Amino acid sequence: MSQTINSILVPTDGSDGARIGARRGIDLAATIGADLHVLSAVDARDIEPDLNADGQTERERLLETEAERAVDSIARLARTHLSGQITTAVESGIPFQAINDYVDTHDIDLIVMGTQGQTGFERVVLGSVAEKTLRTAAVPVVTVTPDGDIVEIGDQRYENILLPTDGSEGADLAIEWGITLAEIYDATVHTLYSVDTSRFGGVEGSAEIHDALEETGQEALETVHERARDADVSIAGNIASGPAARAILSYSEEHDIDLIAMGTHGRSGLTRYLTGSVTETVVRNAAVPVCCVPMQ
Repeated sequence: MSQTINSILVPTDGSDGARIGARRGIDLAATIGADLHVLSAVDARDIEPDLNADGQTERERLLETEAERAVDSIARLARTHLSGQITTAVESGIPFQAINDYVDTHDIDLIVMGTQGQTGFERVVLGSVAEKTLRTAAVPVVTVTPDGDIVEIGDQRYENILLPTDGSEGADLAIEWGITLAEIYDATVHTLYSVDTSRFGGVEGSAEIHDALEETGQEALETVHERARDADVSIAGNIASGPAARAILSYSEEHDIDLIAMGTHGRSGLTRYLTGSVTETVVRNAAVPVCCVPMQ
């Protein structure tokens, strides 16, 4: 495989959205024999200090008890399906920072999480913990929407995986992860490049700009084709037109895509703390899991 996945982290806050994400993480860990880590972070901002208390406040004890129940619930589910090691942890701090610290400390390869936790209220609003984790994580993050299909662990199949590309370094890294997942599930890879000339409407030479973008797209698609052929993975490619996020979401629906793998930064990405607008739009609106691969 292009990438090795030995350890998967599933963050949880006990919500239905987190549990749906956890089922996907358990399924992947069961499929590849990876170790599973289950983490719940008690948000330190929710704990009011009690200057008269020598130890924990009652609220802190309550939050920790809820966090322990959340990780224990996921661990019990995982134990019926996994042969690898299962590790549970409850940490205190800012949730996305606690996730990142855990990743660094425990050498995590992949995070799988729901996009909405206890504070999520509709599909188009990306949960704040998921959003901040996406923007700062040093490893790929698979996001799972709360209204996605309920996975029967062990029966999940990703038959069609979409790898959008813009020829950037961020897209190049995502290709490796997408092909790795395609190898694991014996899936067909679909690759897509969108020629978007909307920014150049009415500009002199727009036809030449379109041709140049299309040529760049063909080169980007060929790169994915070469990687897929080297891995002996079935591949289909296509050039679309219009804004990239819209093209990706439309293609996903029209071709029964089961998972999208893409970089968190494309050609316009700046730093680790900014998620590319295309990726964020796709994560917010996709009906299937999205594997977001950082530049690191």
